[in-house]
Amino acid sequence: MFMRMIYDDKLAAAAYLIGCQRTGEAIVIDPERDVDRYERLAAANGLRIVAAAETHIHADFISGSRELAEKGARLFLSDEGDADWKYGWLDRATGGGRYDARLLKDGDTFMIGNIEFRAVHTPGHTPEHLCFMVTDRGGGADRPMGVATGDFVFVGDLGRPDLLESAAGINGVADPSAHRLFASVQRFMDWPDYLQVWPAHGAGSACGKALGAVPSSTVGYEKLFNPSVRAAASERGFVDFILDAQPEPPLYFARMKRDNKVGPRVLGIAGGGGVPMPDRIGVDGLKSVSGSSVAIIDTRPWAAFKAGHLPGALHLPLNATFTTDAGSLIGDDEPMLLVVESARLDEAVRDLIRVGLDRFHGWCEPADVEAFAAAGGRVASTAEVSVDQARSLMDSSRPFVLDVRRAAEFREGCIEGATNIAHTRLLSRLAEVPRDRHILVHCRSGARSARACSLLERHGYACTNMAGGMLAWEKSVALR
Repeated sequence: MFMRMIYDDKLAAAAYLIGCQRTGEAIVIDPERDVDRYERLAAANGLRIVAAAETHIHADFISGSRELAEKGARLFLSDEGDADWKYGWLDRATGGGRYDARLLKDGDTFMIGNIEFRAVHTPGHTPEHLCFMVTDRGGGADRPMGVATGDFVFVGDLGRPDLLESAAGINGVADPSAHRLFASVQRFMDWPDYLQVWPAHGAGSACGKALGAVPSSTVGYEKLFNPSVRAAASERGFVDFILDAQPEPPLYFARMKRDNKVGPRVLGIAGGGGVPMPDRIGVDGLKSVSGSSVAIIDTRPWAAFKAGHLPGALHLPLNATFTTDAGSLIGDDEPMLLVVESARLDEAVRDLIRVGLDRFHGWCEPADVEAFAAAGGRVASTAEVSVDQARSLMDSSRPFVLDVRRAAEFREGCIEGATNIAHTRLLSRLAEVPRDRHILVHCRSGARSARACSLLERHGYACTNMAGGMLAWEKSVALR
């Protein structure tokens, strides 16, 4: 048996390519949208992808199952959960007709070559959630060696049961989902300790609150040391523990859940591979770009951005949080202009399409923006002040102080009178920010608030970033 984890560091998401080396057939579990990565890995190891499976309808990225189905892969998807959690796109193949799909109930099995997969219904994170027990029958095994646990069991945590309420806006489901998760944990306790645990996420994912940075584990280890599993000693205690202090889900989660249920757009890449590449827009082309109608994604460093950027541009550095930030600050129907170095264009495009952002207006080099400004093109700047200057501003003009950290951070300590809205939820809560006052924005260190300032300015607010954030503020307090 061949098995590889393919990991997306920015979304902390894991897909698994599992193949039978005797037959050359392979399956991808929980694929992301740019499926050419899996195809290349399979081909390099003498395999061809014949199937795709999903543990559940994902909320944090666009699934690649439909892309693989368009290429002839058979789908293995959950048929558990109620009518609200059924896949709605299986009869809408691009050329007409139905995809080759098998819907699974608890206990159903299927084969990929000589490898057996058994579906285990583990609701809680979502009603339809499945795990896949994997047995290498071709190697002579008569019991599974591991289990793809999806968003049920992580290393050090469990999948949060509140997302349908906190992200998808379905009221009143967090508590019942937590009780269903408790029942699933009781089932987990009966699994053999030797089973390897192959989770769908690692540290940094918003699908739990304390995921570990180790890529895999065992059932026995998680029974002993996973705090969320250990909290299941009593049902009420477990429900209280698992629902407490879950981080705010990024704004785009609701959109991903919707799109993966009703059907992601098919990329339809010519030749059947790669990702869509936007056209290069030169300096002259920038003259006709409006930040109000085009989402301008400026990946340059903050110092360059605040000094001069295209009006309405969003400050979105191409770092570990780029995908989540872009998904939260940009609408899925907006055309996008990328300001990015050519060497990182492919990376940026892949990051964006993974969260459903695939309408490209074009791209340009950072040097093109500088040349545009040098030629007399209109650029904007963003104000930034030190902590001491921020204090003076607060004393003199009483700005609206906006803290864009997470709620848990805010509760640990804040500036008196500040309003807390996490930057990944800000776009949906702009109505809570007054337009008739200057906005002083801060976070922990100044990075998230910089991105929030660019969003506010795009929507017509006057704002200033506090350099250094709460770290600088608390240091200045200690020195006073």
